[in-house]
Amino acid sequence: MSLLQPTPRAIVIGASAGGVLAVRELLSGLPADFPCALLVVIHLPRGRPSQLAEVMDDAVALPVMEAEDKQPILPGQVLLAPPDYHLMVEDDGHVALSVDAPPMYSMPSIDVLFESAAHVWQHELLAIVLTGASADGAQGAAAVRRAGGRVWVQDPGEAEMPMMPAAALAAAGADAVLTLKQMVQQLAGVGR
Repeated sequence: MSLLQPTPRAIVIGASAGGVLAVRELLSGLPADFPCALLVVIHLPRGRPSQLAEVMDDAVALPVMEAEDKQPILPGQVLLAPPDYHLMVEDDGHVALSVDAPPMYSMPSIDVLFESAAHVWQHELLAIVLTGASADGAQGAAAVRRAGGRVWVQDPGEAEMPMMPAAALAAAGADAVLTLKQMVQQLAGVGR
């Protein structure tokens, strides 16, 4: 049974410690004709360029790129938050990059992405919280659920760092608690 009926317009993903491998595993299971836009925040060291797009690109069938300010958000592409910027969704479906003070000391912030995406896409949004060693994403997950969107949380027992999934569950609950493999199986069937 699919957990993704109806198909979301967009999927937002947040991860921290252990997140590069988790996100790579998740995205590598998606087909090249995946019908949803994907926006990803992974906590990275500040003040350094990121090689995330290159790390993901060789394993992912979809185009993967670092987001640029005012870029349109399109189905079937993966936009990564650049280091030292918050990734946000504007009402017109474009990217906004912000250097506002980081909530929870995280820049980019998962909460900022989730909250702005929930405002724009409401019930057409799926948010996914993966491994991490902070509570970033918990308030954003709650905002997504309040707006009518769906939230999946990585099973804390599987996560390399269970604190972030556990914090999201405590703050927001979830529509599903899944392993990465289960998430890939569900996402691979979207639009089929």
